[in-house]
Amino acid sequence: MNGPYLLAIDAGTGSCRAVLFTETGAQAGAGQREWTHHEPPGVPGGQDFDVHAGWQAIAACVRDALQAAGASGADVAAVAATSMREGMVLYDAGGREIFACPNVDSRASAEAEDLIRRAAARGAVLQVGHIERFNPAVDVLRATVSRPRFIEVHRLGSFSPRSLDIDVVLDLMIHDLDIVLTLDGSEPVQVDAVGVPVLTPRVDIANVRLRFASGLIANLTASRVSAEKVRKFRVFSPRTYISVDFARREAQVHRLAAGEAGPRIEVERTAAPEEEPLRRQLAAFVECAASRSSPIVSGADGLRALRLAYLILERMAQQA
Repeated sequence: MNGPYLLAIDAGTGSCRAVLFTETGAQAGAGQREWTHHEPPGVPGGQDFDVHAGWQAIAACVRDALQAAGASGADVAAVAATSMREGMVLYDAGGREIFACPNVDSRASAEAEDLIRRAAARGAVLQVGHIERFNPAVDVLRATVSRPRFIEVHRLGSFSPRSLDIDVVLDLMIHDLDIVLTLDGSEPVQVDAVGVPVLTPRVDIANVRLRFASGLIANLTASRVSAEKVRKFRVFSPRTYISVDFARREAQVHRLAAGEAGPRIEVERTAAPEEEPLRRQLAAFVECAASRSSPIVSGADGLRALRLAYLILERMAQQA
């Protein structure tokens, strides 16, 4: 093929890629390299970019894309770049890298506390992006659940090279931890956890059993090495059982009701597959900013879920 070409570079969480396009939008060549991040010693949850190795990987991707198209750098008319959200690289006045942090870094509990304090002092809206909280099926949980006694959660997915530099607790389970904490206002008093690395050096499948001060028992399983995608959340409370499918955005509520012939089970089904959680999350933030109202997921909510996730990881490390 002959140029000119358009080059797109993407620096993702677990890999980088370069794709070469013709002026009409046809793909002419591509290259991809996986990468990992450094874990600073003595900094639990910390992740640092390897800036030099990352640049070398991106350069290799660009060479691969050009070679696949039979092109050279002189044939590239424009370059566009995109990268993981919230990732950053800071440089000094001489252009030397002084700090580089990917979006999977989770060391900043103290900074999160400071951010919460500053937002409160200034009357600013601080909303955390726990997108599953904006799933319409969660609306049913919040409106229906009263005094939950037992919660069973399965969040399973097939293997993907995305986010392999963090474990499955911070990658997947944290969404369900946030919802469990939302349904029960008390704190966990007992945490039993086990995690197993299967396809990566980090925990790929995890099971956690939580006992709360209220008496609630929650059993959560998260996996990124399963054969099928499962997003099930079940809640048992007196005279009521709720089954939620987050993937389908469906909920079923089973209630024990009195009848002339004796007790009977009433079933209510709701579904809202057309309601996109991301759109609802963004709309909620705009509404909070405009009305100065409290966000659905506050900074304190996000910090509470993160602390519980860290506690679970500590328990896993003790079992290793």
